[in-house]
Amino acid sequence: MEFKEIQFHSEKGVATMTLNRPDIRNAITHPEMIHEIKEVCRRVNEDIQTQVLIITAADPAFSSGGNVKDMKDRKGMFHGTPAQIVENYRRNIQDVLLTVYGVEIPTIAAVNGSAVGAGCGLALMCDLRVASRKATFGETFLNVGLIPGDGSAFTLPRAIGMARASELIFAADTIDAETALAMGLINYVVDHEQLLDKAGELAAKIASKPPQALRLTKRLLRAGQHSTLAEIMERSAAYQSLCHFTEDHDEALAAMFEKRKPVFKGK
Repeated sequence: MEFKEIQFHSEKGVATMTLNRPDIRNAITHPEMIHEIKEVCRRVNEDIQTQVLIITAADPAFSSGGNVKDMKDRKGMFHGTPAQIVENYRRNIQDVLLTVYGVEIPTIAAVNGSAVGAGCGLALMCDLRVASRKATFGETFLNVGLIPGDGSAFTLPRAIGMARASELIFAADTIDAETALAMGLINYVVDHEQLLDKAGELAAKIASKPPQALRLTKRLLRAGQHSTLAEIMERSAAYQSLCHFTEDHDEALAAMFEKRKPVFKGK
């Protein structure tokens, strides 16, 4: 399909999706944007040679999340009866955020600017976050009389702890990148012009790992958020057994003993 709302590029195991609606601050609540983001997630899940997905956006904003003009005008996903709006949330913004969360490969949010509301929620759905010094973050729902509808009640406490998450959500403040780094909300802060280079460097390091083991590792980490230690040990044994029978495991061992760089094929 031809993308109109985003830009998509894939090379050497690293895919990059760029939200490309700066005119609406890369809001992600209209059907066209949602459809294209979901299509990218489907593609990377199905391609074993794609190892990492970087999500970024056209300047100046990362994402405003919901389109506040549509909220004011009560149109798009904000139109209808209370029951209809419940379904609109489920089938639109929540669906696309859950799709990003469910991507089977590691995901990196390269946050170039303001990430507020569901835009912050989108960054939190990614596994790693690299931010420009121009980036800001805010779970600002209460400022417009809403509750966090982007899953941040789940993701934010897991990223920075309950006390700090509660403060950010209750106060609905916007924080800068350095504050976000100190809180543990993001992994790195870099100068704006170095953002994609840093995200790409991190992605390339991850993409050098064996594809099947990498996907199983992400699955294991996600399961670890909801499982007991005994359950994770059992799952780990099953996944480890699968890895022992891959060609990439044999290649890794051969390369180690032959003192060369391994060549993984996802087999």
